[in-house]
Amino acid sequence: MTHTLGRPDFELIAGWIEPGHRVLDLGCGDGTLLKHLIDLRGVQGVGVEIDDANVLAAIKNGINVIQGNLERGLDEFADQAFDHVVLSRTLQTVRHTEGILREMLRVGREAVVSFPNFAYWKNLRSVLNGRMPVSEDLPYQWYDSPNVRFFTLLDFEDLCDKMGLIIRERSVLDEEGNPVTSEVNFLGSLAVYRLTQNR
Repeated sequence: MTHTLGRPDFELIAGWIEPGHRVLDLGCGDGTLLKHLIDLRGVQGVGVEIDDANVLAAIKNGINVIQGNLERGLDEFADQAFDHVVLSRTLQTVRHTEGILREMLRVGREAVVSFPNFAYWKNLRSVLNGRMPVSEDLPYQWYDSPNVRFFTLLDFEDLCDKMGLIIRERSVLDEEGNPVTSEVNFLGSLAVYRLTQNR
C-alpha cells in the first residue's frame, strides 16, 4: 500500500475534507499536510506551529502559518471560523487535553484528531519487556519525547463520551498504514477520529 508523503493518516484526513473547505491545522509542523490539502482539495488553510524552524519551513512551503502555543488556547480565532480543525499526532503532547478539544470544536464545525495508540500490542510487549516503546508512531526515546500523555483508543473514546463529543468516524491503522477492523485497541498503532458536538 503506497501513501502520499509517507503518512497514511494524511490520506484519511484528505478524504474527509470537501474541496474549498476552511482548514486550521494545529501543530502543523512544516505545513506538509496543509500543502497536500491545498493541492488536492483546494482548501483555504491556516497552520499554527510553535517551533521556529517549522514555522520557517511552513512559510517556505507557501503555508499561512501563525506562531503560537496551543496550550494558551485559540483566542485569535472566531467561533466556527473553520470547517475542520486538525490535530495530527499532537494530542499526546498537549497538557490541557479537554481544553484543546473544546477549543477545536469552538472554532471549527468538525475536529479531526490522530494519535498513537499506547495499547498497540508492540507497545505493550515493550513495556512487558521492561522498556518504554519506540515505534513508527511513537518514535522517541523516553528521555527526549515531546509526549506528555500515553493513552489508548478506549481512553480517548471515554473522554469523548464524558465531554459529550460525537465520534462521526474512526479509522485505525497498523504501523504500515493498513486499516485495522478487528481488535482495534490491540492491533491498531494509530487512530484517526472525526468529532463534532451538539450545537
